[in-house]
Amino acid sequence: MAAVAAMLVALAGCAGFGSGEPVSVTVAGIEPLTGEGAEARFALKLRVQNPNDTALDYDGVFAQLDVGGARLAHGVSDQKGTVPRFGERVITLPMSMSLGAVIRQVVGIAAGERPRFDYELSGRLAGPTLGGHRFTSKGELQLPAGLFGPDKL
Repeated sequence: MAAVAAMLVALAGCAGFGSGEPVSVTVAGIEPLTGEGAEARFALKLRVQNPNDTALDYDGVFAQLDVGGARLAHGVSDQKGTVPRFGERVITLPMSMSLGAVIRQVVGIAAGERPRFDYELSGRLAGPTLGGHRFTSKGELQLPAGLFGPDKL
């Protein structure tokens, strides 16, 4: 029993010791992809900045993109990589939009708009140790031309 308690204290100490500053993740770009069925797909480019003095290894990425308080798209990838110490990396993540989100956007674009949105991005860079790094960010984005073309739906 004492050995288990000592191990938990040691793990808690290690987790607190290496936590550092949170990573910064922002939308760096969006490119259309070919959709399947009633969904639209796009490649979301995430700029990940590591403000710490140790490299950040990741083994998997998850993100969801919310607009106006509603989920617009979500995506996962089993990519592996490293964000260098005091450095950055752009990670491309395939994202899927539901039929409802597609319809809302098509209506706006049919009205001649190429909408700009305030967004909230949240997700996680899975780490090789103890859970990885969660992130959230907010900003404004504009959907790319051609995202909802006939060859994309």
